[in-house]
Amino acid sequence: MTALVLFTLGALWVAGRIDTALAGERTGREGLPRITVHAGDTLWEIADALTPEGDADRTVRRIMDLNGLAGSGVRPGTRLYLPEGLVR
Repeated sequence: MTALVLFTLGALWVAGRIDTALAGERTGREGLPRITVHAGDTLWEIADALTPEGDADRTVRRIMDLNGLAGSGVRPGTRLYLPEGLVR
């Protein structure tokens, strides 16, 4: 049991370090378009509006990765960076 607890804590520590390292890579967002989420907006609707003939699922994943989101839920007032080349 103790070994399992230590293993789990170690895995969480490593995951936290990786997330911190990835956050450092996200600093190159200057110049990317940004939007502010409004009441009733969903990440899927935003992605669908940006990619009317494209793959909204891929766009959702790109927005999540770019903004460090763990899930697709967004709150009103949140400012989101958008992937380059989607907004004209």
